[in-house]
Amino acid sequence: MSTNQGPHGRLPRSVYIKRRLWVLAGLIAVIAIIVLLIWRPGASGAEEAAATPTPTATATQKAEEEPAEEEASDAPVECTKDNVTVTAKTDKQTYASGELPKLTLSITNNGDIPCTIDVGTSQQVFTITSGDDTYWTSTDCQTEPTNAETTIKPGKTLTSDPAVEWDRTRSNPDTCDAEKRDEVPGDGASYHLKTSVAGIESEKSAQFVLY
Repeated sequence: MSTNQGPHGRLPRSVYIKRRLWVLAGLIAVIAIIVLLIWRPGASGAEEAAATPTPTATATQKAEEEPAEEEASDAPVECTKDNVTVTAKTDKQTYASGELPKLTLSITNNGDIPCTIDVGTSQQVFTITSGDDTYWTSTDCQTEPTNAETTIKPGKTLTSDPAVEWDRTRSNPDTCDAEKRDEVPGDGASYHLKTSVAGIESEKSAQFVLY
């Protein structure tokens, strides 16, 4: 008994061509997968974008930082003899007999930024001298002194108000309650007014004459 298994021999040429195409396609797919795993174009682009700051972010950060620096530079500092000038003033240079001099002081901020100082009467001192003698000091018999913390802008000047009126007598803490104190010489006598505020003294004195 025999079984017919069909003819044996080489297959048609088209079958071999199809097999080779499938093998080549599989090889190309494997190579493509390997290249994608190594190169990773999407991940690389994302990492590069994350590592490189955008101009918009940089400009925004700079705009946020500049106002902070400006605010810091405008913060008031303490007024000192290095950034302010104190000036002694009288309302006249010559006073007739019996006329009372009116004394003031001014303080000017010569710096580039605001400064803070106590300009209250507790910090103001008026001193009148003639030659080597000190005739009168405003704090000898001062009553109810006040404090006044003030900020002075650059280039601005503050003047004490009201003016202090000098009664043309010698001052002494021991004579504050006396009914009458000794009068100072007149008849053309020359005097000098010096002032200070918060310990900062006037650079020059104001000269005046009493008759």
